[in-house]
Amino acid sequence: MEPTPTPAPLELWGGVECTVNRVGDRFHDQLVASGHHHRHADIDAIADLGVRVVRYPVLWERTERSPGCHDFAWSDRRLGLLRARGLTPIVGLLHHGSGPQHTDLLDPGFPRLLARFAGAVARRYPWVELYTPINEPLTTARFSGLYGHWYPHHRSDASFCRALVNQCLATGAAMREIRRVHPGARLVHTEDLGATLAAPALLYQAEFENERRFLSHDLLCGRVGREHPMYAYLRASGIADDDLAVLRDQPPPDLLGANHYITSVRFLDDRLELYPHIPAGGNGRHRYVDVEAVRVCDDGMPWAYELLHELGARYRLPVAVTEAHLACDVDEQIRWFDELWRAAERCRAAGIDVRAVTAWSLFGAYDWHCLVTQETGRYEPGAFDVRDGSPRPTELARYLAGLAAAPAAPHPALAAPGWWRRPSRLHYPPARARRHRSGPCPGPIDAAVPRGV
Repeated sequence: MEPTPTPAPLELWGGVECTVNRVGDRFHDQLVASGHHHRHADIDAIADLGVRVVRYPVLWERTERSPGCHDFAWSDRRLGLLRARGLTPIVGLLHHGSGPQHTDLLDPGFPRLLARFAGAVARRYPWVELYTPINEPLTTARFSGLYGHWYPHHRSDASFCRALVNQCLATGAAMREIRRVHPGARLVHTEDLGATLAAPALLYQAEFENERRFLSHDLLCGRVGREHPMYAYLRASGIADDDLAVLRDQPPPDLLGANHYITSVRFLDDRLELYPHIPAGGNGRHRYVDVEAVRVCDDGMPWAYELLHELGARYRLPVAVTEAHLACDVDEQIRWFDELWRAAERCRAAGIDVRAVTAWSLFGAYDWHCLVTQETGRYEPGAFDVRDGSPRPTELARYLAGLAAAPAAPHPALAAPGWWRRPSRLHYPPARARRHRSGPCPGPIDAAVPRGV
């Protein structure tokens, strides 16, 4: 009997915050804000961490100057540097964007236009194997089509569903064009890893949102047929069955990427008097607030391990944590990354195929406190602090380099729990949260209220 092969160790990946989102007629470019656009030496800094796989942008909005006309000069230099340093890129084409000015998420031609760009990228870089055509399509559809934060600033279920399905159709079409050039190209599909908890009266809404949070995965895995819990919602929101049939007739992603933030788990509460400074939203049946669950739930919080295990068990596909970042002081950043690393290790021990954890926002990020709807200059460092114009390694960078090199001695910061594990995390009267009710769900009713990232 042949011995069972030893699984490859959990990998450390890296990523550069590269959002180019549109608010009105203005595009907000994180690569310019952080200075990464201008600093070629950043590639050496990434490689010196010991990272060997990096999520890296060749963004549609930054490359397509006019329809079908591309300027690859910046990407040529950067991908060449990545290749020279032995870094494998996961190339992203759209990161919370709506595309160049001549299209948007609701444009019927959006899938075809992104696929055309994807084909041009693949022909330019035929050696690239890993792609994320669209980062977090569900989150982008919510912020652009349901909550109105980003272009085209719609606030309806119909616009949300159209934006989401368009992005999923575009992902499939983009991969078909890429595979015409590189048949072995692989799709790394990323989405926010979160959940919705609720007070007892709002469990029906939490159940709907907890089903909806898997919708981009389900669409790209070909699972949305007439029996799917979201099928009636999509059809009632104007999505044709022909579009869903196209999505059912394509291969699933090669790897599911989970982007996880401490604010991704939300709590719906109808006790409005407890939150006088938070705007209330509603769904036509109840009015309620949508707050960070970690600030109110003293019991029932699903932590990173539970959420990552749930994702892996649901799809039985390889998984990676593709964004791990915390906007806080460096000791808390180390504790947060350690929590996700340990969650990944636990999932692997439980039989979930988790491949990597990604240190995101290596050079920091700007203005995510307001969902990048304004340019205020508010900066949160990553592994490097760029506030003086050049990347300065933080203690997080030294911790990550130790992880990449070999199992390291515990960092001194890990002697204390993260703030999210302390009683002082509660800012509101505590509640015990649940995600599920007993009995049948009364049906999908959505809430167009702002959500945290």
